[in-house]
Amino acid sequence: MKILLEAKRIMNKNYLLAWIEQQQSWGRYTFSLDQVEHEFPNISESAILLALSRLSKKNRIISIYKGFYLIVPTEYSTKGVLPPVQFIDDLMNHIGKPYYVGLLSAAAIHGAAHQQPQEYFVVTISKQISTQKKGIRINYYTKKEILDNLLVKQKTPTGFVRVSSPELTAVDLIYYHNRVGGINRVCTVINELSERISPENLNMDLLKTTSVPSVQRLGYVFENVVNQPSLAEEIYKLLNTGKIKYFMQPLKAGGKRSDSPKNEKWKIIINTEIEIDE
Repeated sequence: MKILLEAKRIMNKNYLLAWIEQQQSWGRYTFSLDQVEHEFPNISESAILLALSRLSKKNRIISIYKGFYLIVPTEYSTKGVLPPVQFIDDLMNHIGKPYYVGLLSAAAIHGAAHQQPQEYFVVTISKQISTQKKGIRINYYTKKEILDNLLVKQKTPTGFVRVSSPELTAVDLIYYHNRVGGINRVCTVINELSERISPENLNMDLLKTTSVPSVQRLGYVFENVVNQPSLAEEIYKLLNTGKIKYFMQPLKAGGKRSDSPKNEKWKIIINTEIEIDE
C-alpha cells in the first residue's frame, strides 16, 4: 500500500513533465497555460503554475510570453531557448495577430544574410513589445496591412513560418533602413537578395503596404547601386503608371538635403554615398 501511495505521489508530482515530454515526442515545442488547464481540469491553477515554475528553473521550459511556453529540447539546453523561427508562428497565433518574418531575418531565410543578424525581425499590424529571453531579442515592426500574396510559407523543423517575399523584403529594408543598420548595410543585403527578386512581382501590391519614397529609393538602388537594370525598369514603370505622384526625396531618410546632387529620373536627393560590401 505504501509503495502504491508513493508511486501515485511521484506520478502526481511529475504529471506535467510527462505531458511535456509527450508533446515533444509529437514534435510540439510550444504550449499555453490554457492548454495545460484544459488537459488537467482537476488540478488548480496555482498548482499548475508552481509545477511550471519548477520546470522553468530546471531549464526544461521557458516562458516567452504571458501564458505561453517553449519546451527546451536537450540539444538546446545550453542556449536555453529554441531559435525564433521554430516558435514564432505559434507565438503570433497565441497573441492573435497576423505577422510575417521580415527585414534582415527574412533576407537570411532567402539566403541573403551577408552577416547573420543578432536580432529577429517580425512585422505585425499593431504595436508589440520586444521579446527578450535567454539572449534572443525579437523586434516587432508595424504595418497597417499585411497582404498574404506578398508572403511565402517557409518550412521549419516544427512546421511553417510566414516570411516576406524577396520583393517585399527589399522594400521593407529600404523603408526601415535607419533602424536595421543603415543604408549601406541594407544595400549590401539587397545586392545579394536581388538575384531572388522577380521583375513581375514588383507590382502595385507593394505600394499598398509601403511608402512611395521607399519605392523610389529602391528603384534608384537597383539602377545605381546594385546594377539590376531590369528590376529598376519595373519599378520605374510602376511609379509612372499615371496613378502615382512622387516628389524629391532624400536617399537617406533624415539626412541632409541642401547642396546634394539630385537624380531627376528617380527624384532622389543623393545625400549620402553608398558603399556595399562585396
